Amino acid sequence: MEQSESTFPLADFLSMRTEKLEPGHARAVLEANEVHHNPHGFLHGAVLFTMVDTAMGAATMSLLPEGQRCSTIEVQLRFLRPVVAGALTADTTVIKPGRRVFHLESKVMDGDGRLVAAATGSFAVIDMTTP
Repeated sequence: MEQSESTFPLADFLSMRTEKLEPGHARAVLEANEVHHNPHGFLHGAVLFTMVDTAMGAATMSLLPEGQRCSTIEVQLRFLRPVVAGALTADTTVIKPGRRVFHLESKVMDGDGRLVAAATGSFAVIDMTTP
């Protein structure tokens, strides 16, 4: 398992880290606390979205050759259980890599192994070698 260093300020701000598990699989990990709360005292949905989106990007990038990048096309996220605090893990898998679009799924689990959110997404493959 390769742990990547945070490469963008939002991950640092949230204290989130990304792990590349193997080609096509990645994980975002975060210890939720009150700084991640919405005004009602629960984890803000944007935190879960950021975890899923980041893990999907890492899983996609793990399969792309040099000179290609990816960008989110769409993510559908279903919130299944409220979270107040504790360990969260967004495990993500590429379910269909394509030449131009990758399709992914992600499950967010709490520290007790309960499913708190599920997502699917599509990412565009962008060739950076052509102008």
